[in-house]
Amino acid sequence: MGSSHPTKISFHPSSDIPSLKDKVILVTGGNSGLGKQSLIELCQHEPSTIWLASRRIDKANEIRFGTNYLGHAFPVHCLLPLLVETARQSGSDMRVVLLSSVAHRYAPSKGIIFSSLKNSASNMGTVARYGQSKLAIILYGQELARKYPMLKAAIVHPGQVRTSLGDTASSSSVVMIILWKLTSAFMGVGPQTGVLNQLWGATAHDIQSGEYYEPVGVMNRGSKHTRGPELAVRLWNWTMQEFHEYKGNGEGAGVQIPEH
Repeated sequence: MGSSHPTKISFHPSSDIPSLKDKVILVTGGNSGLGKQSLIELCQHEPSTIWLASRRIDKANEIRFGTNYLGHAFPVHCLLPLLVETARQSGSDMRVVLLSSVAHRYAPSKGIIFSSLKNSASNMGTVARYGQSKLAIILYGQELARKYPMLKAAIVHPGQVRTSLGDTASSSSVVMIILWKLTSAFMGVGPQTGVLNQLWGATAHDIQSGEYYEPVGVMNRGSKHTRGPELAVRLWNWTMQEFHEYKGNGEGAGVQIPEH
């Protein structure tokens, strides 16, 4: 395995992923793109069970924030009691891998504009809204690591990956369409390469919980908003309120959501 390092490391799934015997894995978005490629690679190392999950986003939230942030944070939070219980078992290595992006650097100057999160955020540009949602993933992962030290939370950027998700994410903005097409043409990689960082985050021995990694295993690349706990704490508290309101409205009936 590679180590957490300021320069790119070499990682080959076929040889660097250890045996996953007795491991249970949950992958979201596994029907295409990076999720599908993750399933293909992980299955070759014989895990006990792999679950495939999809998500539904509440339209009351700004769509990119709902899709890129809440859609990931909600299932993690619902599973926290089970994750914590499992992590406390002898020999356990409980991981949570969250996909962010280098685009988190394009978040608004204040990082997260909380007044924009429950409406269309029409006064913000598309790039800023996308950056805000990706910054939120990093902040959530940082606070998850602080509050639950028995878990390992790895936040990863896959690189500029040519997948249908990228086309969907950019489809509502002419600017995003142009930027996506240009960067994909000159810098884009396929899912087989794009998946490496998240596979490394899921299986490497020396992951530092709460760290943001660029491909592959490169740390210390986060924006200024990722370097202090204040914004992460505020986002965590806002997120917990949203989850409990969701459950209180009856939409999350039967879902166990931790209190903190």
